[in-house]
Amino acid sequence: MADQQFVVFKLHTEEYGIEIKNVQEIVHMQEITRLPQSLEFVEGIINLRGRIIPVVDLKKRFYGVKTETGDNTRIIVIDLGNQVLGIMADEVSEVLRLNETMIDPPPAIIMQMSSGNGVKGIGKLEDRLLILLDLTKAFSLEEKQQIQATAG
Repeated sequence: MADQQFVVFKLHTEEYGIEIKNVQEIVHMQEITRLPQSLEFVEGIINLRGRIIPVVDLKKRFYGVKTETGDNTRIIVIDLGNQVLGIMADEVSEVLRLNETMIDPPPAIIMQMSSGNGVKGIGKLEDRLLILLDLTKAFSLEEKQQIQATAG
């Protein structure tokens, strides 16, 4: 298996990684238009060069805590195959290349805790661990449909 590249970002005190092949771009925080009756972790929508993109607060989804915006806050625009989505990150720190020996499957207890957590593996670095996400699996079918409806 070839090396995989991950965009590394922070939520709360943890570091996460998503495969770079799913990342379209990373933009500075901008005004988000809130929509009525949307899911609690859906912050709203942004207009990115004429494209309406729903924005999700993963910190709120995973930890129940709203992302506080600051100078380092970013929106990572990702392609989930059938949908483009923005995710808020406290900070985007780097792009890392991991080989297969550096990636372990998620512990069984994580998989049992929530089928919709999207954790696909754990990246092992010398001094830290990365939670590797597959965001196509981070939301239930109903949540995906509601997020998609947000974009119109």
